[in-house]
Amino acid sequence: MNSPHFKQVSEDYLRIEQAILYLENHYKDQPSLEDMAASIGLSEFHFQRLFARWAGVSPKRFLQFLTKESAKGLLKRSENLLDATHQVGLSSLGRLHDLFVTTEAVTPGEYKSRGAGLTIRYGIHPTPFGKCLIGITERGICHLGFVQANEGGAIDALVSDWQEAKMIEDQRATAPLIAPIFLLNARRQTPLHLYLHGTNFQLKVWEALLNIPAGALTTYERLAAQIGQPSASRAVGTAIGHNPIAVLIPCHRVIRKLGEFGNYRYGAPRKMALLAREFASVQD
Repeated sequence: MNSPHFKQVSEDYLRIEQAILYLENHYKDQPSLEDMAASIGLSEFHFQRLFARWAGVSPKRFLQFLTKESAKGLLKRSENLLDATHQVGLSSLGRLHDLFVTTEAVTPGEYKSRGAGLTIRYGIHPTPFGKCLIGITERGICHLGFVQANEGGAIDALVSDWQEAKMIEDQRATAPLIAPIFLLNARRQTPLHLYLHGTNFQLKVWEALLNIPAGALTTYERLAAQIGQPSASRAVGTAIGHNPIAVLIPCHRVIRKLGEFGNYRYGAPRKMALLAREFASVQD
């Protein structure tokens, strides 16, 4: 998939999300593909084409990844992989297996200043998961979130973390970053650099998230244990909810221990779509 196609797949995502919602609400009835297609106003033929274009796989295969049984099995298989990466030291700041990312945290003084003296350029762009808002500084990407109800709400979320920064809308500056972030199996010559604004605890959680490769899952409890605070799973969940850079810091790969996908800042259907598309890509 090339970046010029993102406008089409961004529009496709709206229907994909409706189909996932329908499945979530009717999973006990085990709806057929025909039923799911009808729920979003498509024939079964066009439903198949929609998924082939958006996910690169059939809807049947895509939806298989969204069952609780599939998630529980993947959690089990992920344990050894995540243990191995932790043991060889890949939990160090700045390492992300599948996206070649480096990170830098604000200093305590910068944290208190809320972005004073900083210029943030931002833009809203189509992606395979709907519109996103990305914010960048000279020191790296400082924000990546999805537009939900309206673009104003997405901008407010950026401003809330950097209240004293100068905001400049500049799509020309932000556009080149979208394809490297959202193209499946992207290969880059230079890393993407993230500039993180958070408390020490939040930074520790976000760093731990960077150890979860595409196609793997973990739980809130396991993540809490990984950062040395096994009783802090609820606080870990709160820190995940404040992750300022979606996708690149893969908080969507954390689910509940019983195999339920759980909540997501940008909606459970989007979390499920992100995961299923990753699973399909990794297994291809």
